[in-house]
Amino acid sequence: MKQAAANEENRQRLVDQRQTARPRVSVVAPVYNEQGNIRPLISALQEVFQRLADEADFEIVLVDDGSADSTWAEVVAVAADVLELKALRLSRNFGHQNALLAGLFNTEGDVVITMDGDLQHPPELIPELLANWRLGYDVVNTERVDIGENSLFKRKSSHFFYHVFSRLTEVRLTQGTSDFRLMDKKVLNSLLMFNDVRMFFRGAVAWVGFSTLTVPYRLQPRHSGTTKYPLKRMLGFAGSAIVSFSTVPLKIGIFIGFLTSLLAFAELSWVIAQYFRGITVPGWASTLGIVSLLFGVLFILLGTMGLYVSRIHEALQGRPRFLISESTSGRFLNDR
Repeated sequence: MKQAAANEENRQRLVDQRQTARPRVSVVAPVYNEQGNIRPLISALQEVFQRLADEADFEIVLVDDGSADSTWAEVVAVAADVLELKALRLSRNFGHQNALLAGLFNTEGDVVITMDGDLQHPPELIPELLANWRLGYDVVNTERVDIGENSLFKRKSSHFFYHVFSRLTEVRLTQGTSDFRLMDKKVLNSLLMFNDVRMFFRGAVAWVGFSTLTVPYRLQPRHSGTTKYPLKRMLGFAGSAIVSFSTVPLKIGIFIGFLTSLLAFAELSWVIAQYFRGITVPGWASTLGIVSLLFGVLFILLGTMGLYVSRIHEALQGRPRFLISESTSGRFLNDR
């Protein structure tokens, strides 16, 4: 009882501090081939910042993940007029999660909000995220409410992935989880301690703990351009996420190995028993079928082990997870 009372007292003290605080808020958005979305995104964020001008100071950190179009030129042009915009250009395409990581390493805020750069994550939700931070939550996640914006296949496959991920790992993720969230500085510092060669932020944020609240939002239509996650890339992302947070596939492999070995031993025992009874067991086809099955299982298990070995290989190489080729400086809007 005393511990519970102490915890509640500490929480109330934190809430009181945050209610009167004027935080510096960093908004981080990776962009890849989003030349048509840069100006609308910055404009939408500026509108939100103006509404919150008396409550917080803001900066925008855009990370160009090696775009092949005019995205960087657009970013530089906008940065000349938008003083709160800090922009980074990666030397090549390192992937969404690494681009997000690059942005997080270059924030200076007390609070960090991450979002995509295609305006499907509504900037209008930022005041609600910040309000919940003032209530004492260190992480304010968002949950996408699908009402037909995504295809049936995308919704079903997303539900299947999060179900499988949650079953195979100690991390619980719900359908609609995204990288649109608010994090307190102490949560960010914890995440930046990770040395994962392939970061999966949705799992990492859930894994570190801290007080968390989830708010729903409705996915907005893309302002322009097309999705950067076709089926092949989605499958690779899902597989990488599971390998990062679970060794269950290896344990399943051990179980399958024992099971197939048991079946093979049972068949061999039956063949020997029939032989001593003077009965020759016919059926080269069945024999070859069993052998083919065992080899198929073996190759699947070897492939699974190969995924984990390749991750170890990547980690031992020690290559940087991102490289910055160009950058622009910015400052906090409304900074006093």
